Amino acid sequence: MRLNHFLTFPNAARRGRRKSQRALLYRWVRKVLPDFLFSDPTSQRKTGPIRRMLKRLGPAWQFSPLRRLVQTTCFLLFCFFFFNICWPYGAAPDPNAGGWPSHYADDFETREILEAEIFLALDPLLGISTAVAAREWIWSLAWAGVILGIGILIPRGFCGYVCPLGTLIDLFDWAIGKRLKWFRVAERGGWIHLKYYILVGTLIAAMGGVLVSGFVAAIPVITRGFAFILAPLQLGLLRGWYQVPPMNAGHILSILLFVGVLAAGVMRPRFWCRYLCPTGAVFSVGNLFGRVSERKVEDACIDCGKCVEVCPFDAIKPDFSTRAADCTLCQTCGGVCPTKAIKFVERWNGVDLKETEDTGEIPVSRRGFLGAGAAGLVSILAIESVSGAAEKILPVRPPMSVPEDEFLEMCIRCGACFKVCPNSVLQPMGFEGGLDCLWTPLVAADWSGCEPSCNNCGQICPTGAIRALPLEEKKVARMGLAEVKNNCLPLAGAGACQLCVDECTRAGYDAIEFERVHLEIDEQGLPVEGTGFSAPTVIADRCVGCGLCQSVCHRINVKNEKLLEETAIVIYAGDGKEDRIMEGSYADLRRQEEKERRGRIERRLEGVGDFY
Repeated sequence: MRLNHFLTFPNAARRGRRKSQRALLYRWVRKVLPDFLFSDPTSQRKTGPIRRMLKRLGPAWQFSPLRRLVQTTCFLLFCFFFFNICWPYGAAPDPNAGGWPSHYADDFETREILEAEIFLALDPLLGISTAVAAREWIWSLAWAGVILGIGILIPRGFCGYVCPLGTLIDLFDWAIGKRLKWFRVAERGGWIHLKYYILVGTLIAAMGGVLVSGFVAAIPVITRGFAFILAPLQLGLLRGWYQVPPMNAGHILSILLFVGVLAAGVMRPRFWCRYLCPTGAVFSVGNLFGRVSERKVEDACIDCGKCVEVCPFDAIKPDFSTRAADCTLCQTCGGVCPTKAIKFVERWNGVDLKETEDTGEIPVSRRGFLGAGAAGLVSILAIESVSGAAEKILPVRPPMSVPEDEFLEMCIRCGACFKVCPNSVLQPMGFEGGLDCLWTPLVAADWSGCEPSCNNCGQICPTGAIRALPLEEKKVARMGLAEVKNNCLPLAGAGACQLCVDECTRAGYDAIEFERVHLEIDEQGLPVEGTGFSAPTVIADRCVGCGLCQSVCHRINVKNEKLLEETAIVIYAGDGKEDRIMEGSYADLRRQEEKERRGRIERRLEGVGDFY
């Protein structure tokens, strides 16, 4: 069983052996395209224009174009999901519907031909660590099983063919990294097994209920980097820079991490993927125990070292045999080999193999594993102590979020919900809630309110930290409760204002009404006519904490008109103010509350009795 798809070294024959059969892809392309594109019929030493073009792009394109095509396709698909499907402003109101009843939700569902969070779901470290931390079944575990199953046939195939962060790193290395040679480090240093230690520390922390995989796993790093760097550019260019929310310390830290991952390529190509990425470590462990295919070197090898030079994952030993845990079957080495001594076959194939030598490989140390486990335990204590020392706030979370403790155990801080949220209602927390809240979504109601016609955040969440429920459920799910503060213009007697009432009415909630306050009471306990004045009052049974009232008050009274120093109506979360449930229906909760309310009214009426 041969899995070769590389293009062979031009005009090279295997020394001392008969010429081997060309790769399947190469033979198929030669049948489809005319011969003059590939070779000059007057000379066996010259190559055609396609080969010359691929050569200018680098050895990976020259000898393994199929891998590069798959990489490019996956990266473009990732960008299409991020910039197109997750762009929430493609919706338009239906004139026949008389407004905007559900256009954000309907538009996202229509354009989501494939789950936009598919790349996050394919990262196995996220599903495994989240399930361990939350002690819950996470739906993305099924996708993790699929990609790990594919790894049996194509070891670390996700890293070499699919991962968009790896493709971006390749692009950085090709454009910038290879030109900065003075930062180069030794090929095999003390850092070669760091990815395994980071993986162990991540899983130990998850066992303690602290989810740190979102900080270091491959797909959250690139998703968050895009969300904090490129998404604001897209929003500013297409919608106006006034709609781009300000950055905080959390943004800056995430951007530095993302840039650092790319910049590590100046030390060695794909330095992050080779030595640091814990997602890659998951596949490497799978390589050791579950692969059926492998790179093999035959005895025709002449020890030229060309394969070592082009290997992007440092997967070739000094004796030119394979480091099975690191090989991604990219097959670039097979194409560059001048004697065609490299083949990709079943693991147990041992025909005509080159003799291996003891190369003195540095083993994964027990001390390193113990240190990684200790680091995981320290991270638990550090995050909990720092978060406990910080001023504990109760952030307003997205609608349909699970309870706070479970939310922090399930949220991978990927930033996908920020991208799909219209008007940037959801924004990442900085350090104000401690390290465990860093990069988690917060409803920034001063900036904007939650659209009644949108449930995108639940649909994009890859772990279920925000539940994926229909729009009808989202509309009645309480995020918090609005409270009118004493600086409210009508309440303080400083002027007339009904912005919050009008905004709530337009949204369809009708949760704010004007009532007479500061009434004078006569001797009989009745209000004195003509006393008091009208001020907005929140009806708790109807308020869902969407923040539209707070947004309009802040935008007009605080920013534009400068009538107030701070917003006069604010959304607060906490017990009795929000719905945070792991399962069940929010609509059923509202119906049960209405039933109980009517029961209380009926009991009061029965207690009053008849006066006649």
